Amino acid sequence: SKATVSVLNWPFSPPHTPTKMTKGAKTGRAGMINMDGQCVDLYVPRKCSATNQLIHANDHAAVQLSIGQIDENGGYTGKNNTYCFSGFIRDRAGSDQALNRLALRDRILREA
Repeated sequence: SKATVSVLNWPFSPPHTPTKMTKGAKTGRAGMINMDGQCVDLYVPRKCSATNQLIHANDHAAVQLSIGQIDENGGYTGKNNTYCFSGFIRDRAGSDQALNRLALRDRILREA
């Protein structure tokens, strides 16, 4: 079967959440989406969790951390909290403080 790709396939939403775009009165998601509604982009940009800046494709110092959520018994629930940090923040030793701040916000850590 042939894979048909349509950029303006508005009714479908991909599994990730890229930038929203509008065309006339229609609102949809940016990116290439196939007929099944799956995103087929080769590169989906990430944003730094600390600064909200886009992480460029050539930022090789950037990292993405996924912290698993647990239930009250300490078992893994199958859900993750994902944090991305750009090389700019890591170069200035700000990712540790930012991760603590974000983990407190998401109630992963408790205030001591």
